[in-house]
Amino acid sequence: MRLFADTRPLKYDNYRRLWVANIVTVIGAQMTVVAIPAQIYHITGSSGYVGLSGVFGLVPLIVFGLWGGSLADVIDRRRLLVISTVGLIIASSLLALIAVMQLGNVWLLLSVFSLQQAFFGLNQPAKGALLPTIVPLELLPSANSLNMTVMTLGAVAGPIIGGALIPVVGYQTLYILDALFLATTLYAVLRLPPLVPQKQPDTRAGVKGVIDGFRYLATNTVVMVSLLVDVIAMVFGMPRALFPQIATESFGGPPAGGIVFSLLFASLAAGSALAGIFSGWVSRVERQGLAVITAILVWGTAMSVFGLSLEFASGFWAAALIVALLGLAIGGGADIISSAFRSTMLQEAASDDMRGRMQGVFIVVVAGGPRIADVLHGTVAVFTNTTIASAGGGLIVIVLVIACALIFPKFRRYRVERGGAGQRRTSVA
Repeated sequence: MRLFADTRPLKYDNYRRLWVANIVTVIGAQMTVVAIPAQIYHITGSSGYVGLSGVFGLVPLIVFGLWGGSLADVIDRRRLLVISTVGLIIASSLLALIAVMQLGNVWLLLSVFSLQQAFFGLNQPAKGALLPTIVPLELLPSANSLNMTVMTLGAVAGPIIGGALIPVVGYQTLYILDALFLATTLYAVLRLPPLVPQKQPDTRAGVKGVIDGFRYLATNTVVMVSLLVDVIAMVFGMPRALFPQIATESFGGPPAGGIVFSLLFASLAAGSALAGIFSGWVSRVERQGLAVITAILVWGTAMSVFGLSLEFASGFWAAALIVALLGLAIGGGADIISSAFRSTMLQEAASDDMRGRMQGVFIVVVAGGPRIADVLHGTVAVFTNTTIASAGGGLIVIVLVIACALIFPKFRRYRVERGGAGQRRTSVA
């Protein structure tokens, strides 16, 4: 059985250029991911405000993610990618300007963050929808795994570099680097050919297109449940809004960034990166529904271990930190495996004329879930503590995913059977 990641998708030029560009772009994006909560916590000293960033990110993500999905089924997807990538560069530049001018207004920072998430919502459905058009369908699991491996490797390097640099060079440097790195993705997108979707005569962008997408989704139990279990995993099991508070209160880090803060973010991504590197077996798994359920159960267990380890930080600082980082790493590994299978299910199930809208829903779920989690975990931590917020969330994930597996046996039995010449067919038997 193949051990290391399957690199066959890199033989296709358009995919390879986007993949290589993502290597640096993801690092810049992840530096921004750690800079924004650190800057908010530095200004306010409250995890509640850090959690509030989830609301400011979620609303534009939902609106523009769904709208972007409907647009991706109507207009040239390359054109949509160009416009949204330029918008992301502008948003990062505005964040840098706020930091350079030392404007300590948390509401202004949150507003620009919302603008950034709006362009992100427009960008991602088109990017996800084009993948089945630039690589063969039988290579989709491998292509998704390679994409997620790059994202997670960047998520390791980005937080470590960003968290360590914040006290030294300030937030503005991280935002400037993010804008510069995005230029590499813009170059790769400009090299793409026109990507006009194979739309139906009645396909429309806007509200009608979004409604049609949800109607289509309701007819596919497997895809619908794959999104549901991800919502459960992310909303109840993602404790990232607590990282600034945990780094400061549990492990004695500085209020702005620091090594422990960086390690908390990086460990989650490091586990994902390792799982992605050794993901050659992913394309050979047939019982994909069961694989998703198992991976999310591992995620919930790992987050519970992470939360419980914080109880011992005062007396056994080093041991508690090791267990906490290990729990995050195991959870990250489980998450990338789950994501690879869920992405493939969605891309294979949807026809080209519906792919943009399905990707819009997918992006709202994948990116929106953690933002709801930011609000939930930040609020719970204000009224209880970080242990209850994170460990309790992991336990809820376990219970709810087991319930989904029992209620929806069709998802649990979903499998992909391979025929000759790399052909694939799905089954729920």
